[in-house]
Amino acid sequence: MVRARMTVLALAAFAVVPVASRPLRAAIWEIDPAHTAIQFSVRHMMVSNVHGTFAKFSGHVDGDQATPTAARIEATIDAASIDTANQKRDEHLRSPDFLDVAKFPTITFKSKKLENAGEAKWKVTGDLTLHGVTREVLLDVSDVAPPIKDPMGNMRAGAEARTTINRQDFGVSFHKTLDGGGVIVGDAIAITIDVEVTKKSDAAPGR
Repeated sequence: MVRARMTVLALAAFAVVPVASRPLRAAIWEIDPAHTAIQFSVRHMMVSNVHGTFAKFSGHVDGDQATPTAARIEATIDAASIDTANQKRDEHLRSPDFLDVAKFPTITFKSKKLENAGEAKWKVTGDLTLHGVTREVLLDVSDVAPPIKDPMGNMRAGAEARTTINRQDFGVSFHKTLDGGGVIVGDAIAITIDVEVTKKSDAAPGR
């Protein structure tokens, strides 16, 4: 579950991609936390899925109209902000059994490659650092919305990103079996991110 949360941070940054694909100057776009949701789900006792979110995160995208595939995305998640709507479970997830937030307080993502995957779709490859381990992950980005001006005069854009990671790959190895076989917590973490970004400034020359 801890890994899933980290990945969420990375996904939130993807919303910047649509901005870079439009006829705009190089600019810096920041994630709008009030209109962004980082969600994850993991199998519980082999019979259902437990869902959760991360409440605190930030990120930005540096986009350039001339070379949209060169856009740079970075995001950071506060691991302790994990929320599954159950206080006892959340405390366990913050413990050394899972995220170990005292030792690894943040989850980070830095993009390495962006590829156009069709109309309003992108594939984003980047490094996800979770639980002190860095692994390359691939994000499938869809529903890329072109920039619009909101009633307050701010430029906004959005997208949805999805990926699945294995928590074992990040050293989150809590394992407890059921009497009848199977495990209490699954390894696969499905992550969905609905991201909205706002333009903050034009990027400095050479940025």
